Amino acid sequence: MFDDLSELYQQVILDHSKSPRNFRRLEGADRVAQGHNPLCGDNFTIYLRMEGDRIREVAFQGSGCAISKASASLLTEALRGKSRAEVEALFGRIHELVTTGKSDSAGLGKLTVFAGVHKFPTRVKCAILPWRAVLAAVAGQAEPVSTE
Repeated sequence: MFDDLSELYQQVILDHSKSPRNFRRLEGADRVAQGHNPLCGDNFTIYLRMEGDRIREVAFQGSGCAISKASASLLTEALRGKSRAEVEALFGRIHELVTTGKSDSAGLGKLTVFAGVHKFPTRVKCAILPWRAVLAAVAGQAEPVSTE
C-alpha cells in the first residue's frame, strides 16, 4: 500500500512539474512577489489578484526543480478564494508536512503529496519557496524572499 501511495505522489509531482497549472503572467495582478533559492537556482514570481483580503486569482512564472515547480502549481490550485489568514494557516500546515512528514491531512487534498519531502532535507526549501513567496504577496511585501 505504501509503495502505491508513494508512486501516486511521485506521479502527481511529475505531472504538476511537467504541466504546471496557472503557469503564466497574471495580467492585472495587484500583488506580485518573487522567491529565489540560491542553492539550487529555483526562481519564481507569484502573481495575485486580490478581492479584499481574499485571493481571487493566482498564477506563477519561473523555473526550478520538479519539487518547487509542482509546489507552485499545486498552491495556485489550493489558494484561490482563500483569505490571508487561511493562507497563513495553510502555510503552517504545509511547512510542518514537508519538514516532519506529519500533519493533519484533512482538507489538504493533493498537497499531501509533499509528505515525503522531509526524507530529503535539501528539497524542503524547494517545496517551501513558492509558499514563502505567496505569503509575501498576500502581505504586500515588495522585497524578494529567499530560502537563505
